[in-house]
Amino acid sequence: MLKFLLMSWLLLAGLPAAAQPVFESAQQRFRVQTVVDGLVHPWSLAFLPDGTALVTERPGRLRVVRDGRLLPQAVSGLPAIAVRGQGGLLDVVAHPRFVDNHQIYFSYAAAGEGGLTTRVARGRFDAERLALSEVQVLFEALPRSRRSHHFGSRLVFDGQGYLYITVGDRGDMDRAQRLDDHAGSVLRLHDDGRVPADNPFVGRKDVRPEIYSYGHRNPQGMTLHPESGAVWLHEHGARGGDEINIVRPGRNYGWPVITHGVDYTYLPIGIGTHKEGMEQPLHHWTPSIAPSGMAFYAGEVFPHWRGNLFVGALAGKHLARLTLKGDRVVAEEKLLVTLERRIRDVRLGPDGRLWLLTDHDPGQLLRLDVAGE
Repeated sequence: MLKFLLMSWLLLAGLPAAAQPVFESAQQRFRVQTVVDGLVHPWSLAFLPDGTALVTERPGRLRVVRDGRLLPQAVSGLPAIAVRGQGGLLDVVAHPRFVDNHQIYFSYAAAGEGGLTTRVARGRFDAERLALSEVQVLFEALPRSRRSHHFGSRLVFDGQGYLYITVGDRGDMDRAQRLDDHAGSVLRLHDDGRVPADNPFVGRKDVRPEIYSYGHRNPQGMTLHPESGAVWLHEHGARGGDEINIVRPGRNYGWPVITHGVDYTYLPIGIGTHKEGMEQPLHHWTPSIAPSGMAFYAGEVFPHWRGNLFVGALAGKHLARLTLKGDRVVAEEKLLVTLERRIRDVRLGPDGRLWLLTDHDPGQLLRLDVAGE
């Protein structure tokens, strides 16, 4: 009877009964639990207030994980999604007032005249029917491109309810320096898609008013600092030059004029690593780790990690733990190296644990637990 109760508890908790290896980090022992297996190129993870998890699969499916179980039915009601190259269904976030309005926001690659682009839409989520309704496109990056990579696509709501959106340079690096072009930018909107009156370039006819910062290559990690509320961002470099930055209004982050990396051909890019009027990164990786997903740890489960920044690594196949002193990175540790998994997304869950998505075949939803739990 005792054995039956133990197995039942494990199944309800969504945990495998088999023992998991123990990892060590900064006086913190932890285990990695596989919550869900069999995902197809998962890209983003979002938690709803009741603990339900939403997972995007790049081929165009929005999945639901409830009580530790992946529901077999995908969410219906998504718009047409262009699944080409790096494009597909990408980020997903819940509205800050989800309890009242049941709205979720998602980014995706869309096709139209002139090629592909990044779009952001919102819809009302029906948790019982697993369906979206009242779907509305709020933003489309222009101009479109025939290329099928560097869509950016991370979404973050700040503490004032503004929506931040990243758009990559679409593989055409010079676009990141053009202010009449959304490519290579961080954008800032009201939750209904309107442009805030205090965006830095509002009123200039030669600038897309949605642009908040520019000179970015392909940002695929964005999160809020738990104390300052500042928007932190990381972006892919080429062969080296992955960067972490704090997003500030109107700033030029340099790509492709300055970079700490080189081209895939090993030829130099731009003029070097510095130029007056262009921002320097808080931290950079050379060689590249291909960062994707990012979260500050602000929970209680891992007290030695409080205030640390966690970044997933695709090419590096690890979870980077960065120790900060103010806005400076003072130490870095590679976790989960022996798992050999491409970490696509990193989130702090409502349970105070870190949750990860892996982009391999098949993809997994993982959770970091204290060893012994």
